[in-house]
Amino acid sequence: MNLKKTLMAAGIASLVAASSASAENLVIATVNNGDMIRMQGLTQHFTAKTGHSVEWVTLEENVLRQRVTTDISTKGGAFDIMTIGMYETPIWGKNGWLVSLDDLSDEYNAGDILPAMSGGLSYDGTLYAAPFYGESSMIMYRTDLMEAAGLEMPEAPSWSFVAKAARAMTDRDNEINGICLRGKAGWGEGGAFITAMSNSFGARWFDEEWNAQFDSREWSDTLNFFVNMMGDAGPPGYATNGFNENLSLFQQGKCGMWIDATVAASFVTNPNDSTVADKVGFALAPDNGMGVRSNWLWAWALAIPAGTQKEAEAKQFIEWATSNEYIELVASKEGWANVPPGARTSLYKNPNYMDVPFAKMTLDSILSADPNNSTVDPSPYVGIQFAAIPEFAGIATEVSQEFSAAYAGQQTVAQALEKAQALTNDAMEAAGYR
Repeated sequence: MNLKKTLMAAGIASLVAASSASAENLVIATVNNGDMIRMQGLTQHFTAKTGHSVEWVTLEENVLRQRVTTDISTKGGAFDIMTIGMYETPIWGKNGWLVSLDDLSDEYNAGDILPAMSGGLSYDGTLYAAPFYGESSMIMYRTDLMEAAGLEMPEAPSWSFVAKAARAMTDRDNEINGICLRGKAGWGEGGAFITAMSNSFGARWFDEEWNAQFDSREWSDTLNFFVNMMGDAGPPGYATNGFNENLSLFQQGKCGMWIDATVAASFVTNPNDSTVADKVGFALAPDNGMGVRSNWLWAWALAIPAGTQKEAEAKQFIEWATSNEYIELVASKEGWANVPPGARTSLYKNPNYMDVPFAKMTLDSILSADPNNSTVDPSPYVGIQFAAIPEFAGIATEVSQEFSAAYAGQQTVAQALEKAQALTNDAMEAAGYR
């Protein structure tokens, strides 16, 4: 009997040792938004399931993009998993910088990923990143302030209505700004917003010969409209406000309207964080009657850099974090309103989720965004708030800096557009497009 117990104990010990030996520590780079921070808080469930530990490198959006781009392009090997988006994924997949995710398990059910998301995260039919959540952009607004202004938000408003409502809801004495929008420099921050907005004004980054279009009337109309509206109804210092800054202002009750990522809906309606949680309505992003709305399409997704020594373990984490199992885990702990949206078709067939006030508007916004037809006039690029070419990130970062300087009053709109035109054409010529 003692011998049997000894052998059993030895067997258990060897199993534990084997398990410990196979356990890995995964280093993951991610963005500092609410959904990603929530995922970090639930990581112990992944560790309990697999034995693998996770080390998080959590960064502001612009910094994250710089760090992961530098690391993957130089084969730095700092990360086992990177949080990237629809801009980087097909370019990096084409370059051979990412591990294919076409062999995820049957249980994971990759076919359940919304086609808009899987399409944007693939290259040549191969999936290279799995969406943690998907988003478009929409209007979030204070129903009480809209009513007090004597106005009613249409489901699909125009920019002229939005500007009128923004001015009507502004109350400087009580620190209420009629509208909060991104002005922060960065191609994925203020640059993303103004590019999506410009589409609805008939603007585009390039004509079909890759000539920059910032000297056009449409771009002038876009920026002047934006600057005038924000000067009358936006918060002080809006030139440095990005997603997180505007989220904080809205949650504090200091914004009448906010046009931004659909994923923010769960944050502004969460009574634990938002002082106006029970006073929020939703509408499609505005248009100008030209057939193109100003909403974008994006996914924050998890990808594995080629060359990692922990590919199998990284795939385990991606399967866990982007699965229906994870969605149900969040729902059980924080309610259906707080699950990652916009990634899986089945979520929008779930009656528990469709009872969430913003679920349908989020799906409608995602489905109305078309990266292949994002501009009024034809353009040579794919993408809504970006042009899917490798040079775009660098060019658009510089352009957004010029725009932010105009928002801050450091130069005129005309000067900003003139500089944007010159630097974009110079960069495109150097890259061989012209």
